[in-house]
Amino acid sequence: MNIPRPEHPNPQFAREQWLCLNGTWDFLKDPGQSGAERKFYEKDVVYPQQITVPFCPQSSLSGLSDTDFMSSVWYRRAVTVTKEQLSGVVLLHIDACDYLTTVYVNGQSAGEHRGGYISFCFDITPYLTEGENLLVIHAEDNERDPLIPRGKQCEFYHSCGCEYTRTTGIWQTVWLEYLPQTHIASVKYYPDIHGALTLHANLVGCGTLTAKAFYEGRPVGEASLCSSGGAETLHLALSETHLWEPGYGRLYDLVLTYGDDSVNSYFGLRSMRLDGYKFRINEVSVFQRLILDQGFNPQGIYTAPSDDFLREDIERALAMGFNGARLHERIFEPRFLYHADKMGYLVWGEYPNWGLDHSRPDSVYPILYEWMEEVDRDFNHPSIIGWCPFNETWDQHGRKQHDDVLRMVYRVTKALDSTRPCIDSSGGYHVETDIYDVHDYEQDPAVFKPRYDKLMETGELYDHLGDRQQYQIGQPTFVSEYGGIRWSDGDGWGYGNAPKTAEEFLARYQGLTEALLQNNRFFAFCYTQLTDVEQEQNGLYTYDRKPKFDPAVIKAITAQPAAIEQED
Repeated sequence: MNIPRPEHPNPQFAREQWLCLNGTWDFLKDPGQSGAERKFYEKDVVYPQQITVPFCPQSSLSGLSDTDFMSSVWYRRAVTVTKEQLSGVVLLHIDACDYLTTVYVNGQSAGEHRGGYISFCFDITPYLTEGENLLVIHAEDNERDPLIPRGKQCEFYHSCGCEYTRTTGIWQTVWLEYLPQTHIASVKYYPDIHGALTLHANLVGCGTLTAKAFYEGRPVGEASLCSSGGAETLHLALSETHLWEPGYGRLYDLVLTYGDDSVNSYFGLRSMRLDGYKFRINEVSVFQRLILDQGFNPQGIYTAPSDDFLREDIERALAMGFNGARLHERIFEPRFLYHADKMGYLVWGEYPNWGLDHSRPDSVYPILYEWMEEVDRDFNHPSIIGWCPFNETWDQHGRKQHDDVLRMVYRVTKALDSTRPCIDSSGGYHVETDIYDVHDYEQDPAVFKPRYDKLMETGELYDHLGDRQQYQIGQPTFVSEYGGIRWSDGDGWGYGNAPKTAEEFLARYQGLTEALLQNNRFFAFCYTQLTDVEQEQNGLYTYDRKPKFDPAVIKAITAQPAAIEQED
């Protein structure tokens, strides 16, 4: 059977003993949300449709292409488990399911998770029997609920503006993982660019934890400790030092063992810190030439059709001179981050906060728990160089944002990860932040450039939201959304007036981009955007990934030396 997305979904924490459950599942829509009462988790219930997992029912790759709202959906399939597998721990992983997920195994409730974007898992060992077992997954979602984050999923039937086709239910890989009773529960990496790695591990059972590092196949370090379980810290000295930096992944392979458990992993050596206006990676001032990447595609919507597709989107950005991306209004899957790690591609981890009513104090709960899961899951990726939990927290029905919601999420982020900067709300409204960024879709370079030259001349930052937020002179800053130049054969949506010719487009792109590159107070920019998404026609590539302009021409503009890099 041809299984879609068969690759291991988490290359940074991979065991050999796992089973991909992607493929054909029974499927049932439950518009009345009465399925739990009607016991849709029992084996004799008729499921009238089939769906291809991990693609959402709105996508063509799912086999359904049903783009209407779906408040409740059910999935079912049989799984076989051996006696040997039952002697250890069997985890059911669901890498993303929107929004409230309940799992049933052999008719028994085995776990519940709230959040539509992050990976989660349940220990389902107590509910399994040797041989065939019935697995049922129930997902509930409501894109119009002001306490459910939906990102760029449209709350109206038809996509409009910068909101697009919805995603309901499973949209990332579902898989089983088989662990011995004594095993590594989790591990975090703290690299030292002078040639060492510190590991903070959580262990189950008694054993010896061993870490072996390799670079291009050569052994470069080994360390061990004995443990009776719980939290442990292991220091691994490296005989060779190879730094991770933009454009050069230079990853070390890492094999972790504990008792009978063995995990294949990797890490990168890199440091980063803010230094006045500069952003230093390995103590070098780096200008981040970022592209806004929303990760949508015509066939899978939220889900990439293949692993190659993920890698190729990064290659498309690199081909036009960008060295990183804002992973915008969603949580990207670990496979994407794996390719970013390998290719030295800088990314900002974001959250799909749109849809939340930020004026309500209780809006902190829907974001905080899933955001904490994201920061924890993706902590070890060297490609992630910053966090941004909120984007454009506009007023809701005339009510201003509840500032303490943003403040609390920012402070929790810093408590969970002190190694990376955090932007509280990209583009406004800032409350407490490491970086003060702004969004500006002015289309005329003759207007755009003088606005920001003032930062170099007087230290003042142009900010059209200055009545609600206040820039402090000397704060690190950048224009984290600009451009969005509409270029379409039809009536697509975009920012401002569309150029009439390709030459006019390129002149505008050059003028806007050079205004930021030549500003020695900016450490980055982020251009909107990598590809068109449905009706939003302002990508440098079409929605089906065809370049609108010669990538080499765009690259010649994007990759020019930046002023802030020349002052180091």
